[in-house]
Amino acid sequence: MIATDFNTALIELEPNLERFAYSLTANSEDANDLLQETYLKALTYRDKFEDNTNLKAWAFTIMKNTFINNYRKAVKQRTTFDSSDNQYLINGRAHDEGPDSTYSHSEISQKVNELDDDFRIPFQMHTSGYKYKEIAEKLNLKIGTVKSRIFFSRQKLKDALPDYQ
Repeated sequence: MIATDFNTALIELEPNLERFAYSLTANSEDANDLLQETYLKALTYRDKFEDNTNLKAWAFTIMKNTFINNYRKAVKQRTTFDSSDNQYLINGRAHDEGPDSTYSHSEISQKVNELDDDFRIPFQMHTSGYKYKEIAEKLNLKIGTVKSRIFFSRQKLKDALPDYQ
């Protein structure tokens, strides 16, 4: 595909790309920024596009990946580290909560320990850093069973700790 055909086809996708960008961002200014970034990347990497493939899918993938990368970058920028000896990870949301609105570590641990072993053990392994696959192998369970038990553990804890978010 020659450059002019590529550019023309890309411009014809603008209404679709605008709608998709707005569905991702829910903000017209952010959607326009995302659209511009997508066009820039599409034009920059035009040589990576293979002829006789779906340009629309290629452009949408660029937009989706750009949105995800921007989101991850924004989350990292909002995260700071405390310089105390404990090196706590502090997120902006934690500052909005008062001391009386949170549960103590012992209260949360108590609720976790009250879960049935079938739910507690996979949940504790997951919160300790084990991956679903590792938990499934260690407990001799199917991965879907592990995922559902962890999900239901979270639901039970939400019910048991209604003020905690």
